[in-house]
Amino acid sequence: ASALLTLLWPLFVVVAALIKLDTRGPVLFRQTRLGFNNEPIQVLKFRSMNCLEEARDGFRQAVRNDPRVTRIGRVLRRTNIDELPQLLNVLRGEMSLVGPRPHAVAHNHMFADQIRRMFRRHNVKPGMTGWAQVNGLRGETDTFEKMQKRIEHDLYYVDNWSFFFDLKILVRTVISKQAYSNAY
Repeated sequence: ASALLTLLWPLFVVVAALIKLDTRGPVLFRQTRLGFNNEPIQVLKFRSMNCLEEARDGFRQAVRNDPRVTRIGRVLRRTNIDELPQLLNVLRGEMSLVGPRPHAVAHNHMFADQIRRMFRRHNVKPGMTGWAQVNGLRGETDTFEKMQKRIEHDLYYVDNWSFFFDLKILVRTVISKQAYSNAY
């Protein structure tokens, strides 16, 4: 994470300037999510939406053609650049580069009673990218089936973790089209 931050700091400066030029508000967005052992963490992202007061008051997932997404936010979300501030979460020890992606707390609770083993995914640190994401399971999880499929992939990762599995996921995060599908 330190090496990546050192390499990417010029990109961070450019993205921050573009966000400030595009819309008013903070450059970074913070959202409480559950980390290792279900401990709450503040996940950082580049802000890609206009509607910050709604994000504080309640939970509403981004949907395709969401009017809250800013012009620069569309590019940031499509390219996963909006996730890069999570390198700071990795440096703080709250996240890993690879692991199950953390969901908003309210989102976890929406499905907790329906998906029996959902919170077992928190037996490891959450990741900036994960097995579910590189298999195209990103974006809105508005149905039980979509969330169940994502959780199945997360638990597969938890049960089959290895250094080489992490390397495979990192490479696929960069080069696979599926890692970028459903990003809106």
